[in-house]
Amino acid sequence: MVVQVALLVLLALCNAIKVNGEGNYLQCDHNPTSQPRPHSVSILEFGAVGNGKTLNTIAFQNAIFYLKSFADKGGAQLYVPPGRWLTGSFNLTSHLTLFLEKGAVILGSQDPSHWDIVEPLPSYGRGIELPGRRYRSLVNGYMLRDVVITGDNGTIDGQGSVWWEWFTSHSLNYTRPHLVEFVSSKDVHVSNITFLNAPAYNIHPVYCSNVHIHNVSVYAPPGSPYTVGIVPDSSDNVCIEDCNISTGHDAIALKSGWDEYGIAYGRPTTNVHIRSVHLQSSTGSSLAFGSEMSGGISNIQVEHVHLYNSFIGIQFRTTKGRGGYLREIIISDANMLNINLAFSAIGDYGSHPDDKFNPNAFPSLEKITLHDIIGKNIIMAGNFSGIQQAPFKSMCLFNISLSMSSTFSSCWSCSNVLGYSEMVFPEPCADLKNSNASLCFSILMRPNGRGGSGAIL
Repeated sequence: MVVQVALLVLLALCNAIKVNGEGNYLQCDHNPTSQPRPHSVSILEFGAVGNGKTLNTIAFQNAIFYLKSFADKGGAQLYVPPGRWLTGSFNLTSHLTLFLEKGAVILGSQDPSHWDIVEPLPSYGRGIELPGRRYRSLVNGYMLRDVVITGDNGTIDGQGSVWWEWFTSHSLNYTRPHLVEFVSSKDVHVSNITFLNAPAYNIHPVYCSNVHIHNVSVYAPPGSPYTVGIVPDSSDNVCIEDCNISTGHDAIALKSGWDEYGIAYGRPTTNVHIRSVHLQSSTGSSLAFGSEMSGGISNIQVEHVHLYNSFIGIQFRTTKGRGGYLREIIISDANMLNINLAFSAIGDYGSHPDDKFNPNAFPSLEKITLHDIIGKNIIMAGNFSGIQQAPFKSMCLFNISLSMSSTFSSCWSCSNVLGYSEMVFPEPCADLKNSNASLCFSILMRPNGRGGSGAIL
């Protein structure tokens, strides 16, 4: 009888996901088509020199200031031809396409004085790495609408090695910059670009809506400290698809603010669709949720992903004082290869911005479903360690087969967690073998096209 119920649950899950796709619910099914801009200028027209030595910050700033005048005329394109274009940080504008031709490389200056200093994000209250302000990212968008970064596989190279050295030696006065950051922006499209050697994050949309990241490659070497690929942060309606990401820390990490600052700001990350990505993480997780998740993370669909050569495959992170929630998350059709720890959910991960956090702000982690996952050369299957005062609930695993490379007496470790599992090998711990299949949830299509949760009976 239990097996029959489990099979019905798994079938319902698959059908729900299929219906979502046919009903155009999933964010990546709404693929935006970028219309050609009626106006275009080359960075050469503003005195830029692509020899890798001449600083072109003013050229980028002047070109974009000029192109602002076309915002109400259909927008404009800034064309970057082949060459090595050294620059400090600069801001984009609305209704703009930044186009990098094949062979075009935007190089981040290794002189920190060429990177502006800005206030911390309000949902974090301080820089992530150091109290106080932070360096502005190389390419920025603030309160923009309809902005595109694309090209014929051009490159944005942060030349981050100096930043990694300064970080490791504790020589920095401010938190490291990212390569690309959009703040409070809408209708953002990033595609057909290679990102290399970011000082910290590569692409960071924060407080954004309608973000589509497609066909990008991201690389930072294994030793690069806490370099992260794509970080949707307090953002909604996000698609990440057809990307190859290999970084020093996390490949993709979803976030939504830090402790009391994230709780007060109150903007969740929601309605995110990730598919057809190849993710590799040297010291972190191929796919991470949190640990800065105080605004909440929910309604997430991840499918058709390849996770390889990583310390952790999929990890959910939080700790006491975070508040917020991780819920209504489905990960399916994943292949794992050479992973130290396949699945992890940790209730004591990360630090606090200051001593003003509320230790009784317990986070909620529930309604997480993992199904149709195959793994090869896995050392440990799972470590689920919840919070005693707020146990993790509704952790559901279906149709998972992991080929273990170790002879651990126990492939799973569980505490303060409640879940359900069926057709899982190696056999999970007793905490994940609850007989109540109605614990399991799926993201279902609502009449208005927005996702919600519903129990699968």
